[in-house]
Amino acid sequence: MDHCGTLFLCLCLLTLQNATAETRKELLSYMENMQVSRARSPFFYLRQLHQLEQMLLNTSFPGYNLTLQTPTIQSLAFKLSCNFSGLSLSSATLKRVQHARGQYAWGQHAMQFPAELTQDACKTRPGELRLICIYFSNAHFFKDENNSSLLNNYVLGAQLSHGHVNNLRDPVNISFWHNQSLEGYTLSCVFWKEGARRQPWGGWSPEGCRTEQPSHSQVLCRCNHLTYFAVLMQFSPALVPAELLAPLTYISLVGCSISIVASLITVLLHFHSRKKSDSLARIHMNLHASVLLLNITFLLSPAFAMSPVPQSACTALAAALHYALLSCLTWMAIEGFNLYLLLGRVYNIYTRRYVLKLGVLGWGVPALLVLLCLSVKSSVYGPHTIPVFNSWENGTGFQNMSMCWVRSPVVHSVLVMGYGGLTSLFNLVVLAWALWTLRRLRVRVDAPNARACHDTVTVLGLTVLLGTTWALAFFSFGVFLLPQLFLFTILNSLYGFFLFLWFCSQRCRSEAEAKAQVEAFSSSQTTP
Repeated sequence: MDHCGTLFLCLCLLTLQNATAETRKELLSYMENMQVSRARSPFFYLRQLHQLEQMLLNTSFPGYNLTLQTPTIQSLAFKLSCNFSGLSLSSATLKRVQHARGQYAWGQHAMQFPAELTQDACKTRPGELRLICIYFSNAHFFKDENNSSLLNNYVLGAQLSHGHVNNLRDPVNISFWHNQSLEGYTLSCVFWKEGARRQPWGGWSPEGCRTEQPSHSQVLCRCNHLTYFAVLMQFSPALVPAELLAPLTYISLVGCSISIVASLITVLLHFHSRKKSDSLARIHMNLHASVLLLNITFLLSPAFAMSPVPQSACTALAAALHYALLSCLTWMAIEGFNLYLLLGRVYNIYTRRYVLKLGVLGWGVPALLVLLCLSVKSSVYGPHTIPVFNSWENGTGFQNMSMCWVRSPVVHSVLVMGYGGLTSLFNLVVLAWALWTLRRLRVRVDAPNARACHDTVTVLGLTVLLGTTWALAFFSFGVFLLPQLFLFTILNSLYGFFLFLWFCSQRCRSEAEAKAQVEAFSSSQTTP
C-alpha cells in the first residue's frame, strides 16, 4: 500500500512537471510569435499584449517565481501574499535564461515595489496574489502618434492581479541605466495610457510620474501606479547650463522677494491715502495686485513640486500660477489700452462703471481660461520638468529641475507664449504710437525740449515696464540664449519693484504739481 502511494505521488509530480514544462513552452512560443509579428493595426499589438498578461496571470508554476525570456521580451511572474514587505528586481541579479538560440544579455534596469502594493487588493480579496512584470527591449508595441523616441528602447511593465494599483503613497521606483550622450534631449518618465489623446489604442503620458537623474548614466522614475513605463526622449535644443542654475535661481529669489515687498508697500500706500482715487490709479493697483500674486505663486512653485507634497496641491498651485500670469498680462494690455485712450481720444467720453468692466476683463477672462483647461483635462497642470544641461568628466548628462507649471505643450504654446506675445506686441505698438504722438504735439505747440523729453521718458518707462520686457522670452535660442536668460530673469523678477519706483515718481510729481498750484493761487490772492 505504501509502495502504491509513493508511486502515485511520483506520477503526480511527474505530471505536474510535464504540465509546467508545457506551460513554459507555450508561453515562450507565444512570446516568440509576438516579437516577430508585424501587424498594421496597433489594436493587434494591444490584443497580443493583453493575451500575454492573462496567460502569465493564470499560469501555474512551482516555487516563488517564473522567468521567461526571448531576445526582445522578458516575462516574470511572482506569487505574493498579504504580508508582502516589498520587492526589488534588478537586471544584474535576475537569473539569465538559457534558450536554444543562446543566452540573452539585457541592459541595466531595475524596479522596486513598496510594501503598500498589495494593501488594497488584500482588503477586497485576501489570499495569494500574482505580480507579473513584462520587459520589452523593442518599442514597436508602443508606437504613439508622434513616433516618440525612448531611452534604450526599453519599456518596463508591471501588473498586479485582482485590480489596478493607483495613487500609491510610496511610489514604485523604476531605474534605467544608459551610456548615451543625451545632449540636446529632454528626458521625462512616462507610462503607456490606453485611450490617451487622439489614439484609442494609447499614448505616452507623464501623469503620476516624477523624473530624477541621480547620475549622468541613470534615470530614476518614481510613479504612483502600475503599468508600462519608459523614459521619453524629446529633442530640446535650448537647454539651461547647470552652472548657471544657481545664479539664476538666486536672482529670481531675490528679485521676486523685492518685488513682493514693493508691491505690498504700493498697495498699502494706495489704500492709506484718504483722497478719492481716479480710474487710472485703480487700474495701476489691479496691476500691482496681479504682479504680487504672480511673484508669490512663482516662489512657491518649486517647493510644491517636491515629492512629499501631494500632486493635487501641485496641480492647484500650477493653475494658480498660470492664472496669475494671465491676469498680469491682461492688466498690462489694459494699461496699454488706457494709455491709448488718454493720448488719443479727442473728447472726454464717459464710460459707466469703466473700472468695474476692466476688472471683469482683467480677472474674469484668465479665470475662465484656466477653468476651461482644468475642465477639459486636469493633467495640463502639475509637476513640470525643466532640463538642465550638465558637463560631466566623462561625457554629458542632464539634471532635471521641477516646478508646478503647465505640462501641456499645446496650452503652453497658446495660453502662455501666444498670450504673452500678443500682449507684448500690443504694448510695443502703443509705445511707438505714443512716442510719435508726443513728437507731433511738441512740433505743433513748440513745447520746450525739457518738457518733451520728460513726457517721452514717462511714456517710454511706463510702456516698457507694462509688458515689453516679456518679449525677451522669444529670444531663447542660439547666441541670444545666455543674455536672454539673465536679462529676462533680472528685469521680470524686479518688475514689481520697477512699478513701485514708477508709482513713487508719479506720486511725487502729482504732489509737486499740487504744491505749485497752491503757491500760484496764494500769490494771485496776495497781489493787489
